[in-house]
Amino acid sequence: MMLRIATFPFFLLCAALALPAAAQPYPAKPVRVIVGFTPGGGVDINARMLAPKLAEYLGQAFVVENRPGAGTNIANELVAKSPPDGHTLLCTTPALAINMALYSKLPFDALRDFVPISVFSESPNVLVVNAKLPAASVKELIEMARKAPGKLNYSSAGVGTTQHLSAELLKLRTRTYVVHIPYKGTSPSLTGLIAGEVDLSFANIPAIQAHVKSGRLRALATTGARRDPQLPEVPTMKEAGVEGLDVTVWYGLLAPAGTPREIVQALAAATARATRDVELRKRMLEQGADPVGSSPEEFGKLLREEVARWAEVVKVSGATAN
Repeated sequence: MMLRIATFPFFLLCAALALPAAAQPYPAKPVRVIVGFTPGGGVDINARMLAPKLAEYLGQAFVVENRPGAGTNIANELVAKSPPDGHTLLCTTPALAINMALYSKLPFDALRDFVPISVFSESPNVLVVNAKLPAASVKELIEMARKAPGKLNYSSAGVGTTQHLSAELLKLRTRTYVVHIPYKGTSPSLTGLIAGEVDLSFANIPAIQAHVKSGRLRALATTGARRDPQLPEVPTMKEAGVEGLDVTVWYGLLAPAGTPREIVQALAAATARATRDVELRKRMLEQGADPVGSSPEEFGKLLREEVARWAEVVKVSGATAN
């Protein structure tokens, strides 16, 4: 009996010292939100809308860091190899899924090395052209491309982005040849388009909306299933006569695989709460981003479907990372 009385407190002390990191308050320090794109693009805009709300709800700073390059793979690898403690997160798009098929060798696996947290929002891509290009519709653009194969070129935020694959699908569906000019991010890509370095591009609504309203770019069609409320006068690709070009860009938050479920659930709940905030919701809609706030399970199902879907698109389109 005396032995048990003497050792019981010691046992509790040992158990307390052995508590896992997940049992400690989260977050214990500022959280890094890694974005594999340059500032000013849709992912960056969404990340910077979400971060302050996560900080407000969870009591620590959420700091957005732009790590562009290698088709977002620099950012992806950084997060995949970070400690699974919830203090380094990835904010990304379907580019994560696309890269699984586009690159033959990657130092990470989209399904194995990440745990999905939540899709914050989604938005279609928009086909935009330089305002000086004499094409007022998709039909006129296709006619230009067919008359002079290889004369027109398009910009993207980089190889493997939805912008790249949307344009490759357009070429495939319309049997045209347009040259790809990849840039290091959405903002440089649109800057090149506005300057006349390239003729056309696909980009998400948050990134192009101001340029379309100013008249520097002309929006010809969206890749959504229906017209977007922010661009009600712009037809969908199907309405413009191009079938099979439905692309919805999601903006999702992920953590390294092995991150404790309690942390993942806390982040997912905070993200969903942010999408219900009246003021933030208004800002998101004004930017052309539809609030989502999905659960980790819903995002996980979507990510698996996206990996399979984009593998087929890459195969059919013949797109490469070169």
